[in-house]
Amino acid sequence: MPSSSSDSSSNPTQIIEHIVLLKVRPSAAPSAVTAMLRNLNSLVSLEPVLHISAGPISRCRSTSASLTFTHILHSRHRSKPHLTSYANHPTHVTVVSNYVRPIVDDVMAVDWVADNFSGSAAVPPGSAMRLTVLKLKEGAAEKRGKSEVMRGIKEKFPSIEQLSVGENFSPERAKGYSIGAIAVLKGVAGLDSEWNEQKDKVINMEFVDDVVVLDYLVPPTVKLASL
Repeated sequence: MPSSSSDSSSNPTQIIEHIVLLKVRPSAAPSAVTAMLRNLNSLVSLEPVLHISAGPISRCRSTSASLTFTHILHSRHRSKPHLTSYANHPTHVTVVSNYVRPIVDDVMAVDWVADNFSGSAAVPPGSAMRLTVLKLKEGAAEKRGKSEVMRGIKEKFPSIEQLSVGENFSPERAKGYSIGAIAVLKGVAGLDSEWNEQKDKVINMEFVDDVVVLDYLVPPTVKLASL
């Protein structure tokens, strides 16, 4: 049975965050990009999916010049087995093969467990989302936990509606990045106000080699595509 993004897990204590960053080829036809996003968003119909949203990135900043992503897919799942079921589902495999791979030059994926997660697993349409992924210096993870690297985000920024921070458990596609964080705000204004003024207080650069920060405006719900 299809699972809506707002149903059976209205107050989960743990969710799995799945982020895929895509670099679409400049030569890709606009119709092909539209088809890719439509079909990715249609995957919300799969039972293992609590929430899914795919669309263009509004801004991507990185300390690594080679990482310039254009689009993002964000999904949430009840457990690691649910994420595996989603990844192996024939419909998901078909969408990736037919609509994503033909027009994408680069892919990066990060997955983590969000413990003590409160609120709806859905990210409301029109919300602004800031994703931060970190590559730690050698030995930093042993010296300091993620709470030391991403210091007190929620306390510093009360405008954040949802916050999720975790350690990546899928290193094979993460290009060495090991910590991810998602902050969801009501609108884009929150991304450019106090956050930017205090960004150096949020990320403890003493332990970090590289950072990717991108902003994404969650689009309205996309109608399910016929696959």
